[in-house]
Amino acid sequence: MRTKSALCIISGILVLLGLWRFGLGTSAKAQPQNPTQQNQPQYLGPSELVAAKDGRTLYVVCEDSKQVAVVDLAGGKSTTFWSLPGQPTGLCLSPDQTRLFVTCAKPQGVVCVLELPSGKLLQEIPVGYWACGPSISPDGAKLYVCNRFQNSISVVDVAAGKEVARIPATREPIASAITPDGKTVFVANHLPNDRADSYDVAAVVTVVDTATNQATSIRLLNGTTGLRSISISPDGRFVYVPHILARYQMPTTQLERGWMNTNALTIIDAQEKKRVNTVLLDDIDLGAAIPWDAACTPDGRWICVSHYGTHELTVIDGPAMMEKLSKLPDQLPSGPNAPYVDRSLGPASLVKDDVPNDLSFLVGLKRRIRLGGAPPYQDTPESAKIKGPRAVVVVGNKAYVAIYFSDLLCEVDLAETDVHKAQRTIVRWPLGPEPVWTVVRKGHINFIDASLCFQQWQSCESCHPEGRVDGLNWDLLNDGLGTPKNNKSMLFAHKTPPSMWTGVRPTAEDAVRSGIRHIQFAVRPEEDAAAIDEYLKSLQPVPSPYLVNGRLSESAERGKKIFFDPQIGCASCHPEPLYTDMKMHNVNSRGPLDRRDEFDTPTLIECWRTAPYMHDGRYVTMKEVFTQGKHGATVGKLENLTPQQIDDLVEFILSL
Repeated sequence: MRTKSALCIISGILVLLGLWRFGLGTSAKAQPQNPTQQNQPQYLGPSELVAAKDGRTLYVVCEDSKQVAVVDLAGGKSTTFWSLPGQPTGLCLSPDQTRLFVTCAKPQGVVCVLELPSGKLLQEIPVGYWACGPSISPDGAKLYVCNRFQNSISVVDVAAGKEVARIPATREPIASAITPDGKTVFVANHLPNDRADSYDVAAVVTVVDTATNQATSIRLLNGTTGLRSISISPDGRFVYVPHILARYQMPTTQLERGWMNTNALTIIDAQEKKRVNTVLLDDIDLGAAIPWDAACTPDGRWICVSHYGTHELTVIDGPAMMEKLSKLPDQLPSGPNAPYVDRSLGPASLVKDDVPNDLSFLVGLKRRIRLGGAPPYQDTPESAKIKGPRAVVVVGNKAYVAIYFSDLLCEVDLAETDVHKAQRTIVRWPLGPEPVWTVVRKGHINFIDASLCFQQWQSCESCHPEGRVDGLNWDLLNDGLGTPKNNKSMLFAHKTPPSMWTGVRPTAEDAVRSGIRHIQFAVRPEEDAAAIDEYLKSLQPVPSPYLVNGRLSESAERGKKIFFDPQIGCASCHPEPLYTDMKMHNVNSRGPLDRRDEFDTPTLIECWRTAPYMHDGRYVTMKEVFTQGKHGATVGKLENLTPQQIDDLVEFILSL
């Protein structure tokens, strides 16, 4: 009996030591599961952060485990977990710090209202589909929520606990920020919503007047895509938007000096509601792929930008950057008496419009701080495990970065203000046990990891966010120079050969390996590509926002009958279950830059998410495909359809 008691005591001590080692507290709501106890590894997936005003507590969205982690910064790194009824996507605190608002992505999105400090779920407020990116007014009266896949913004009356207005956005609103005076909400739209074959293709920032709920737009630079966050300087003067700045109009013959993709930060004047300028975060010979989030120190001195693809944090001297921008002329002197200016002299000859193309503009004003392993630096066993920085928040003189694939936080000391300093003090805080990456998880990491790419300019994710589209045309050279094609979703790519619009890759496996070699300009081990294959195969379609309670609407049901009507003929090329016959067809879509008539038949599943349409992206909406493009007229009697029947047909297709 004594031996049994001793063993029980020892076991108890070991359990307590394990909890202390990983900082796992307990809560009345939930406890994290240990991945080693599961048949399949469980991941936390920290992705969004918010800090309490007193700087003692961090709240962390754990996207994969459907939890919020509560990190006690002052009490020894202890962590409590609260479970949620859906996949959390964003969070914000009430001004009085008594409630935490967490958006959850479901077909009927909700805002979960949690009581603090208990974590008790007080209420679920219905909003729109795939709710995310919340922000709250300074008086705590109104909550603004992005409905990503319904292209709208919900206005929630906090006291009444209900949505009171719905404001249109442009395309996939994904993050919001409100000015300190509460008068304006700025919303980042993830993707462009333009014809891909036009000269100017760019995402926009939606601007909401909170007094009237009227929305306007600020158009960003041509090639702007992949917005994931938005933030406002502490004094309310400037809005910061990290994003990709694609050079999609160039042939993809090289990567040097950002020839294909650059990575940028756009500064917007919050009062004037116009773009101040766009600066590049890359170095001349080293890309800073996939800027994700931005946050400022309380005094506005330092702007911190996380990089999802290169596993680092860029720290920018904000006042010095703005001073340098303010001194640039709109244009150089001209006329017969104007002094000669040698444009090869660099900064001395810059004008404002040159800045988005100048990879040296922030030299001396920024420091790239390596959080994890990425060439050309030397990896350590510890740093090589830091993959996928997402959200960043600043508490005092310290920046905290959520590391998505590593289930931890990185703490960076910003008090070391010398931007030239080679090393920073970085503390890594595990939120749970070290994750064990499956082949699929490794494939996801490889997909976003720019260290696979020559000079780190981009990753697969740069052009295929979440395995989908960036809304741009690219001239990939695999079918000749000067024949740009619209970006395709990777969903079901391995089930629907051939790959590429002209079918030049017989399988998706071939396309993955060709992409590494000819788009990332790299030679990688076979296991890297094999893992990417497994990740892409694991992608599942998101239910369409056009469904009603998970079912086809009445209009879509009518459209379904039209779709499968042999006289109309849609199903002859787009049969179930993947809605493609995987063949090449001539549907009279040849454009002025094309050298052939036949193109691959894409799957229609999740096509509500993949605009613009056709191989050259000439149609912004699916309705235009039929009304302007007369798509389907080569196989069926499209001309017999009434306007209502066209609407019904479109409704069905967008419901797939």
